[in-house]
Amino acid sequence: MPSTRTRSKSKPKGLTYADSGVSIEAGDKFVGSIGSLLRRTHGQRVIDNPGGFAGLLRLDYNEQLFKHNYKDPVLVACADGVGTKVHLAIEMGKHDTEGIDLVAMNVNDLIVQGAEPLLFLDYIAVNAVNQEVLYDIVKGISDGCKQAGCALIGGETAEMNDLYKPNDYDLAGFSVGVVELKKATNPLRVEPGDVILGLESSGVHSNGYSLVRKVIKHAKLKLNKSYPELGTDRTLGEVLLEPTRIYAASIVKLLRAYKVKKVISGMAHITGGGMEGNLNRSLHDGVDAVIDEASWEVPEVFRFLQDHGDIDEAEMRQVFNMGIGYTLIVRPTFVDGVTRKLEKYGEKVHVIGKITKGKGRVKVRNRRSK
Repeated sequence: MPSTRTRSKSKPKGLTYADSGVSIEAGDKFVGSIGSLLRRTHGQRVIDNPGGFAGLLRLDYNEQLFKHNYKDPVLVACADGVGTKVHLAIEMGKHDTEGIDLVAMNVNDLIVQGAEPLLFLDYIAVNAVNQEVLYDIVKGISDGCKQAGCALIGGETAEMNDLYKPNDYDLAGFSVGVVELKKATNPLRVEPGDVILGLESSGVHSNGYSLVRKVIKHAKLKLNKSYPELGTDRTLGEVLLEPTRIYAASIVKLLRAYKVKKVISGMAHITGGGMEGNLNRSLHDGVDAVIDEASWEVPEVFRFLQDHGDIDEAEMRQVFNMGIGYTLIVRPTFVDGVTRKLEKYGEKVHVIGKITKGKGRVKVRNRRSK
């Protein structure tokens, strides 16, 4: 985080940065207000570095502090954002969950490689510093890091009033993790007979919101209204702002439970592109994934959007997760054990398909026709 700076209080002559719409003082005040949100995510890996220009985190384990050492550690890194879901948050005036989405979109990708999340950095671009809004955003990021078990060790807030409209903002995040090389996932391990498990999503997550907003405009839907078709008393806006589920803690605990046996042959985070556009990335050219969509119930919000937008079934499945946010490809003899563990960790698990001989494709059966 930036260091504290002392400045003269005398009024400068001529044009100033503040005249251009950028307040360094407001930025410094905001940075000073969020220190506790960062520290609550710090574990023994984080090295205190007050006033530093970058965060410090111990990569290799110290046996006196930690349970085990990595013998052949590989860093895993990714970057992602929340996308146009922020427009709904701005319209609703609710900013405390977008940070959870931001962390989720990153760490859910990271764990697909078998990695344990270590640290997180955020980038927030704004028109002007609004202390309350920014605090809520970073509070969400901090909450997401706590859920994921990674440390929020810094970030950047960029004030750009000539690029963003008043009240607008954008979010991006960067996550780094570590995996033992021999335990990293590899599509070549997937074999015919493996079973595909699906973990339920918490809703739309953070993909497809340009289409979501198009449906809202097309059907003249109201964000502050409750619709019986959604199966809840919550408003449409509240349903759509439900934060992305973070699977990191469950997956890390699961992988640690199998220290020797490689019972998980592949994983996928189901985001933009849907099941077919993400699960296929976990396959090699000699196998197919056959998915039975009747094995789980599609949440009402997806059918609500489909019906009000008159969206084709194939388009729905290409854009949205349709109720399954994460998949694991598991050796058949370990399916029951893996399922029990994941349910113990709080996940809702479904057997959604199997691996067959094939050409690296994902085949979804029992589609809903329009």
